Formats: sequence, C-alpha cells, structure tokens
Amino acid sequence: MSIFQSLIKKEVLHLVRDIRTIIIVLVMPVVLLLLFGFAISTEVNDVRLVVMTDQHTDETREIIERFRTNSYFTFEGIVSHDEAEDLLRKGEADAAVMFRTEDGKLRHQVIVDASNTNMAQTSAAYIESVINNSTSGIPIVTSTLYNPQLKSAYNFVPGIMGMIFILICAMMTSVSIVSEKETGTMNLLLVSPVRPWTIILGKLVPYFMLSCIILTLMLVLSYTMLGIPFSASVINVVWVTVLYIVLALALGLLVSTIAATQVSALLVSGVMFMIPVVMLSGMIFPIENMPLVLQWLSCIIPARWYISAMRVLMIQQLPIGYVLTEVIVLSCMTMGVLILAIKKFNAKK
Repeated sequence: MSIFQSLIKKEVLHLVRDIRTIIIVLVMPVVLLLLFGFAISTEVNDVRLVVMTDQHTDETREIIERFRTNSYFTFEGIVSHDEAEDLLRKGEADAAVMFRTEDGKLRHQVIVDASNTNMAQTSAAYIESVINNSTSGIPIVTSTLYNPQLKSAYNFVPGIMGMIFILICAMMTSVSIVSEKETGTMNLLLVSPVRPWTIILGKLVPYFMLSCIILTLMLVLSYTMLGIPFSASVINVVWVTVLYIVLALALGLLVSTIAATQVSALLVSGVMFMIPVVMLSGMIFPIENMPLVLQWLSCIIPARWYISAMRVLMIQQLPIGYVLTEVIVLSCMTMGVLILAIKKFNAKK
C-alpha cells in the first residue's frame, strides 16, 4: 500500500470511528431539505377574507362567488365596515374588500393586514387578480414557466445544496486538519519524507467521497420526494456540484492554515461562510433588491454563483451553455483558493 493510500485509509478510519459526526453530516442535509421543502413555504394559502358592500348587484355577487370558490381564500362572509375593522385588528381576518357603487360604476378598495408584508403583498395581488378577472369580462390567462405549481421547494433546494456543501466540506476539512495540529500528528507528517501535496490530498479525498454520498442523497430526495423534474441535465448538475465541492474543500484547507484550534476553525468557518451564504448568496433574499455595495460584495461569495447555476440547471433545465459565466467564476475561485491554500500550507511546513 502506498503512502497516499495509507493517508486516505487513516482519514477514512477516523471518520468511520466518529459515528455521531457521520450521522449528523448525513442527517442534516435530509432534515434541511425536508424542512424547506414541506414545512417552510413562501406560498400564501387560506387568506381569510371579508367583504363590505353598500349594495348587492350581479357584479358583486359574481365576485363574491369567485372568492368563495377560490382555494386561496377562506371567505368569512359579508360584514359592516366596523366589523371588518374589528376582525382585522383582532387578527381574525387577513384582508377586506369594500365595494361601493359610484355613478353606476363599481369601485373597490382592498385592505390588508401588513404586519406580515409578504402575506399582505401576495394577498393583495390575489384579490386584485380575482376582481379584475370578474369586472373586465375577459379571462386572465397566466402562464408560469419552469414551476407551474409555484412550489417554494423549487427555490429552496438549490440554496440548501449551496449552503450544505460549503458548510460541511469547509468546516469538517478545517476542523480535521486543525485537530491534527493540536495533537501534534501533523508536525510528524510534515517532517516525514511525505510531500505536502500528498498529505493534503490524503486529508481531502475522504471528505470528497463523503460529499459525493451527500450529493447523491440530496439529488434522490429532490427528484423523488420534492418533485423536482428529472432530466438529462442532472449530469451537468453533478459535475458543477463536484466543482463546487472541490472549492469548498479548498476553503476548508485555507481556514486550517489560519486557525490554530478546532474552536477557532469552527468560528472562522461559521462567520466566513454561514452568514454570507444565507444573506448574500440569493438563497433567500434576491440579490437584485440589495444595495449596490452588497451586490458587488456578493460576487465574492461562491454560493451565489453555484445557486444561480443550480436554478438554471435543476429548475429551468437549460443546457450548460446558459451557466458558463457561473462555471468560469467557480473554476477561477477554485484555482485561486487552492493555490493560496497550498502556498500557506507549505509555508507552515
């Protein structure tokens, strides 16, 4: 057995013996995917709606009937103005529509509870759509590309994948190498005839293999339980993700050259990766809505480019040519971080 294989075997045995860490690493992606796929949703359903009207006409009856039969609304009835205000104040209604007739024309006013801004905006859009569809007499045909059911899981899956790999790969790699420093075994390896790049690969390969297992698990869950459409683009999803995993491992190696203890490695990884990934990658908040300074800052966040590429490949299922910019940026980041990490690792020798 070669020295390289011996290093890999040593690291694999170290991983296998730490059963609790393996369970956490394998279970956490599943929990997050299922949580964001089923429990956490940006969709708005069952909007509790009341209606106020000064007089009933065929037009108001038609609109009210549309509200009754629309699955997005829970119609609470026709009430007076004071009752509607009281229901909104108590939180027993989410929105109210007031109809009045002026000069023979039907006017309307939509009142929503904006304590939850996302629900308020979406509810108002739903109500306006129903009213406009009724008053115009012309059906409104809406076509939604790539995500016809408007499932929030379609948006969250690429983001969760981007967060999971950057955290697990970077954190586990950095903590593993720093633990070798703390116990003194890394110094023994560095003064041995083994070349530094052999030590580096021996430490990274087991975590790369573990990441590939996690990738397989996440893709199976995404294409089965979460209902993301399966297509030949999954090949592109895999190799772009592999590139991202290598970048995450390189970041972990870079952190290990900076941190002196396992605790500091965890803190550095958490501050450097967790907060930027959640806030600036486009995982939750659209980058286009951020101030210009933060938009420029997000360009150095690897997860931004990976999540953008995954949305094109997994959700839109477009060819790889549509994400060439993202792939080039990730490739350049990978090369740059690897070169910097190896130089700093050699300097520590």
